[in-house]
Amino acid sequence: MSDGRDSPGAPRPARRPRGPSPAKTAGTRGAILAAGLATFLERGFAGTRMIDVAQRAGLAKGTLYLHFADKEALFEGVLGAVIGGPFLAAVAAEPGPGETLRDHLARTVLPLLRDFEGSRRAAVMRLVATEGPRFPALAAIHRRAVIAPVTAAIRRLAADAVARGELRSDALVRVPQLLVAPALMTALWNGLYGAEEPLDAAVAFEGFLDLVFGPAPGQGG
Repeated sequence: MSDGRDSPGAPRPARRPRGPSPAKTAGTRGAILAAGLATFLERGFAGTRMIDVAQRAGLAKGTLYLHFADKEALFEGVLGAVIGGPFLAAVAAEPGPGETLRDHLARTVLPLLRDFEGSRRAAVMRLVATEGPRFPALAAIHRRAVIAPVTAAIRRLAADAVARGELRSDALVRVPQLLVAPALMTALWNGLYGAEEPLDAAVAFEGFLDLVFGPAPGQGG
């Protein structure tokens, strides 16, 4: 009778190949997004090639295509990582107990704007603004990855603030894009006039909050 052990000559069952670890996959994706961001800003959307991004990331071209099917998908990933994800997380988060919408926006959005140029978020917005008219797919990606989810979250927050009596009108409910206006205006201004008269996105956003909600407590007025 067999004792349940393999005989010396019996073939061993084949081991299943292990896939990459989640940490390695995330690291590879992060390297691709960083290389994609740098290449898009350096060469523009039209001038960027997938092979250039792969080489910059230190990867084989085939590895790049395992994560992103084409240049449009890569650009959408870059937009989501640099702008859409951080801003959506900020505006979609629920205000704390007793926290006003103004305080919530100051707590969540202002930190993203204090390093608006250094984080290259402003540069990405300028890229979309300048190349979007020539490449409708680019504008459509930006709308899908950033504008649509962020404005939907803003509209919900604004409607709640109106119901609580924190807003004097429903303008932000009707036109949620107004909340994005300070960042967009700052990005375009600095691209045109920043060498002589740079604007600080955080300061511009604080001014917008004053216009919408009135001066913050302690500011007077």
